[in-house]
Amino acid sequence: MTLKNLIQLRQTLYATIRAFFAARDVLEVETPLLSEYTVTDPHIESFAVPFGDKNYFLQTSPEYAMKRLLADGSGSIFQITKAFRKEESGSKHHPEFSMLEWYRIGFDHHDLMNELDVLLQLILKTKPAQKISYRDLFLKNIDVDPFAVSHVTLKKIIVAKNIRVDCSDADFDFLLNILLTHCIEPTLGFEAPIFVYDFPVTQAALAKIRQEDPPVAERFELYIRGMEIANGFHELCDAKEQEKRFQENQRLRKNKNQFIPEIDHHFIDALKKGLPDCAGVAMGLDRLLLLQLKAVDIREVIVF
Repeated sequence: MTLKNLIQLRQTLYATIRAFFAARDVLEVETPLLSEYTVTDPHIESFAVPFGDKNYFLQTSPEYAMKRLLADGSGSIFQITKAFRKEESGSKHHPEFSMLEWYRIGFDHHDLMNELDVLLQLILKTKPAQKISYRDLFLKNIDVDPFAVSHVTLKKIIVAKNIRVDCSDADFDFLLNILLTHCIEPTLGFEAPIFVYDFPVTQAALAKIRQEDPPVAERFELYIRGMEIANGFHELCDAKEQEKRFQENQRLRKNKNQFIPEIDHHFIDALKKGLPDCAGVAMGLDRLLLLQLKAVDIREVIVF
């Protein structure tokens, strides 16, 4: 594919996305790339930018700023933007990447999965997506109930499957994720896209928790051809609970000797003001182009 063809392909993708949301009266917005605060998530590292006597940060996602708009009455919104994460480059990762993120007022995570499925069928001509719960995914693929298995048993399974990773000080969710990425993820989404939903509450992040037996986090991930493409939540609206989760992130970072970001009080204040009931999702556009071209390395679809 020529450089011009690649540029045209991305242009067509973005035009299709914009037309999709225009037909649904979802507003396109812009939010800052440079911010005073960043995420506390211990699995995500941000690029710091010195400015005056303090550091600002290139945003890993427009999520906090977009939710501030939602709390101020914007209604349903979407954004095509750049995002930045301090991680190694690879066949599926790049520290600077293009992202589509959108929020739908009055949707839960299932409503949003359905809308994302329609968009995928439009862009990639995929078959209608499949759905499976996180619990059933583990039961089906490795005969383990992730809500009942012990920490010790997970370690034994990893050893038995000859996965070479240091699990000596690993927490429970790290072990689950190792099994997901090494044993399950590579098999997902080859017949049709597949949504994995209702995660353990310890992986709730910014999602609501549904109280059942056992409780579950109302979030989902989308997989196509063995690759994660999108991550979505039925969004948490409780400011106290969100601040508590951020504080737990800070504690985890401290234990791992990581940089500890301050909590974004602008975002917490927006939740206190009142975030409307909504669902939101972020999708990697470079990965979407990679799938569209049937390429194997993300650098094949990035011009620079």
